[in-house]
Amino acid sequence: MTNLISIFLSSASQGILWALLAIGVFLTFRILDIADLTAEGSFPLGAGIAAMSITKGFHPFVACFLGFLGGTIAGLVSGLLHTKLKIPALLAGIITMTGLYSVTSRIMGAPNISLLGQNTVFLWLQSTGLSKENAVLIIGLIVALLVVTLLVLFLRTEVGLALRATGDNLAMSEANGIYTDTMKIIGYMISSGCIALSGSLLAQNNGFADLNSGIGTIVIGLASIIIAEVLFKNLPLFLRLLTIILGAIIYRFILALVFELNVQPSDSKFASALVLVLCLSFPSIQQKLKRPTRKKLKGDA
Repeated sequence: MTNLISIFLSSASQGILWALLAIGVFLTFRILDIADLTAEGSFPLGAGIAAMSITKGFHPFVACFLGFLGGTIAGLVSGLLHTKLKIPALLAGIITMTGLYSVTSRIMGAPNISLLGQNTVFLWLQSTGLSKENAVLIIGLIVALLVVTLLVLFLRTEVGLALRATGDNLAMSEANGIYTDTMKIIGYMISSGCIALSGSLLAQNNGFADLNSGIGTIVIGLASIIIAEVLFKNLPLFLRLLTIILGAIIYRFILALVFELNVQPSDSKFASALVLVLCLSFPSIQQKLKRPTRKKLKGDA
């Protein structure tokens, strides 16, 4: 039981940081109804910018903000490719993701950057006597709640409502005079910014930034969203965003339990893939189980 609690606390501390990525994916996937793969490029970009900033002497919180700004620029590029050059959203994300690999490599100057011995956003709480997991949990929760609150306030403004309308009905939004291209670009920027912020915090938690850390991040975000939507339905926007945080924690907890089964390091990616398949296919399985069986008519055999 003690081991289970320890696994859950570890999963919760990691899951809250991954939740920022899931919230970013939610903005494009659910709010704008766009399949955007920029996440796999903006995540390591945020991590690389934050790591380089910290090693250059910047305050960790400033490093996180710079990582967030880097992500918004990546989102701007994807948005411009999609709206101005009329490149399909999926291809625009792939193009940006591919280009960001070189950009991140140039920023970092190496495949990975170690943050061992460097100051991080979690270190000042650890200095008060808290364990690293508890420090990560508290900081992650504060940042996640702040991001969720700001997003909800923004999405209730005139611009935010226009952005939501663009995702709900593009043709009707254009007919009502909404600059849908501008709304899409704003959505791209906020989404990639949240994803890069997640990368910034996770790099500091892990103690390093890696050039290839973005591989598979989009699927992690989608799994967290789907878990939240399966367990919690028809909720207001604020509560819906909070459930995404829970979805990310649950996903990390399931993954941690799988790894407790003495999975070989070489099979870890396969185990992760199986967990993702279960998470992503669960809504379809649940729908089939709830489907009422056809009642036999009187003339049936």
